[in-house]
Amino acid sequence: MSETKVNVKKGLEGVVIDTTTVSKVMPETNSLTYKGYPVQDLAEKCTFEDVAFLLWNNELPTEEEAKAFKEKERSYRSLPDSVLNAFKGMDMTGHPMDILRTGISILGTNDKRTWDDSEEVTRDKATHMLAKIPTMIAAAYRMKHGKEVIAPDTSLSMSENFFKMCFGEVPAPEVVKAFDVSLILYAEHSFNASTFTTRVITSTTSDIYSAVCGGIGALKGPLHGGANEQVMYVLKEVGEVEGAKEWMQKALKEKRKVMGFGHRVYKNGDSRVPTMKKYAKKMADFVGEPKWMEISQALEDVMVSEKNIYPNLDFPAGPAYYMMGFEIDMFTPIFVMSRITGWSAHILEQAANNRIIRPLSEYVGPKERNL
Repeated sequence: MSETKVNVKKGLEGVVIDTTTVSKVMPETNSLTYKGYPVQDLAEKCTFEDVAFLLWNNELPTEEEAKAFKEKERSYRSLPDSVLNAFKGMDMTGHPMDILRTGISILGTNDKRTWDDSEEVTRDKATHMLAKIPTMIAAAYRMKHGKEVIAPDTSLSMSENFFKMCFGEVPAPEVVKAFDVSLILYAEHSFNASTFTTRVITSTTSDIYSAVCGGIGALKGPLHGGANEQVMYVLKEVGEVEGAKEWMQKALKEKRKVMGFGHRVYKNGDSRVPTMKKYAKKMADFVGEPKWMEISQALEDVMVSEKNIYPNLDFPAGPAYYMMGFEIDMFTPIFVMSRITGWSAHILEQAANNRIIRPLSEYVGPKERNL
């Protein structure tokens, strides 16, 4: 009697495993909403802090709620000595994602509320991470370069403060706005690999710090968050717009995987790309360096015409961050700085109606045999 063949969905492609109210990806219309709001509208009209509040509270904040939320976040920005001392003992030439993951672990170790998974306490822990992750990234960057760590400035927005902690000054409003837009676009994207990881860990009733560490580990991968770094390496490898078309044609002929193109869900274009491309071009105009966007466009033209594969958010975000002055290995940690909002929203949602996530597998190894 033959066994029934199981239709295995590699990578869980096309499998719906739960419901969510956090965001909706609509590939048929190339659109994305957070709590019902189109992401491009949020990017243009809201601050990142407003969007963080929305993801955690289902509605955009009133003026009073926005003020209270910002005041709380700003009060949590400073790092404990245990984190800074640990960073001093690390090899700062390592990838910042590893340093950031370790910093989150230390925060979890220091938090005496580890096993208190009440909604109120979980939200407070999430706010601590939202506030402290930018400080960790900036501190690690400055330590790497032998510079004194700059304390957070509570008079500044999250984006303004991050630039000041990294570079010692707040850049022009055009730069701050482009960065804020990138954070909003990166904040949430349904059950992607890192978000699913945080939900799996949460489903075991583990703590939020463990879930976020798992999310960071998943996001580090070049097939996920690390793609924005790989995009910039490709652009630098191409070097000049004159050879971009030939470079892409050769890469396609050699079946080379070019990061920043394609998406598991979107087939006709990532809904976030037009907005991010707009602000990447604004950055190019502001710094007077059109080369990276010209190379990007040449590569995109070949990929779309020959393979009908469109760029994803990482493709314009990579050069945008580079033109802002960030080192390439900081791109994915900046992604974490944003995605902590989406992860936390899903962690709260998973915990509120929890069942441990435990899929099955189809065994295809040797049949049972005797020793």
